[in-house]
Amino acid sequence: MTGEGGRGFRLFALVCCLSFTAFGALQWNDPDPWLWMTVYGYAAFLCWMAYKGRFLKTSMRVGMVLCLLFGVYLFFDTDGVAAWFLDHDAENLVQNMKAEKPWIEKTREFGGLAIVFSALAFLSSRMKNSG
Repeated sequence: MTGEGGRGFRLFALVCCLSFTAFGALQWNDPDPWLWMTVYGYAAFLCWMAYKGRFLKTSMRVGMVLCLLFGVYLFFDTDGVAAWFLDHDAENLVQNMKAEKPWIEKTREFGGLAIVFSALAFLSSRMKNSG
């Protein structure tokens, strides 16, 4: 697989790789660090491979499907995004970086999945068969 877009594409892939690596590193004090370090690490790896010109199309699709499924779960969970919006008046997500309320934590996690999904979808949309 090859990517279209030349330098801009590679720059996007590199910025995403570095961002996801940083996001993963910041998860060490999360209640479930193994999960989020894995999510961000997987995304960083795929972005790095895209930057290097090696596209793992199936791995990107698997990542996107898992993000979508987990995102749907977080959206409709009892303390998920819908609850944050409907039952808690879309309470401020960044007033305190320690999420003491489960609907805030799950809404932030949903946002992280949305960012990963979007990056992988963009990179995937720019891939074409090389042969």
